[in-house]
Amino acid sequence: MPFPYYQRLSPRDQAVYRRSDEIASITLPRASLLHPLVGGLREALERDDRRAVEKASRLLVEGVLKLLGLGPLDVQVLAVRPSSSGGELHGLYTREDGRRPRIQLWMRTARHRRVVAFRTYLRTLLHEIGHHLDYDLLELADSFHTEGFFKRESSLFRQLVPEALTGRAAEGGERSDGPPGRRRGAEPQDSEDSPRPGRK
Repeated sequence: MPFPYYQRLSPRDQAVYRRSDEIASITLPRASLLHPLVGGLREALERDDRRAVEKASRLLVEGVLKLLGLGPLDVQVLAVRPSSSGGELHGLYTREDGRRPRIQLWMRTARHRRVVAFRTYLRTLLHEIGHHLDYDLLELADSFHTEGFFKRESSLFRQLVPEALTGRAAEGGERSDGPPGRRRGAEPQDSEDSPRPGRK
């Protein structure tokens, strides 16, 4: 069942949406090679060290892309999440002609300025990677929030956090739903039936 904004898309975009919705997973060859990098990211967040979090995030992104045979993208970690009446901005994927694609992430909540929980942060990181994979791996003309998109995000999470499969720990994390466009923000407080333009 498509999200409500599907009805407002053009026929071309509806076809892209349906294609995205059909793909439920992305397999990481030898995902276990990345488990130490995931552990490093967890430790950096626990130390509340923005530079270390940025480095760990970059290494994990590079690892994922290398396993999938894709080129690099830029990763930037900032401090306090921007917020508005629509919620807090967790992450942003930016793709512009002539420039390397970029992921931006925020590691502190807007309200209390606390360090984001590891699983929430990792889900946000994988969400933004997911937009990049839509373009460069799946070769979709656009990257829509579809059920398939969120399933792919979860499939990456399960491969990188094996305990999520054991029942000892829920996946947690948050999801966002938004409109078409080349700037993608992970804003979990938004509704699936109220997509809005992405933020710069």
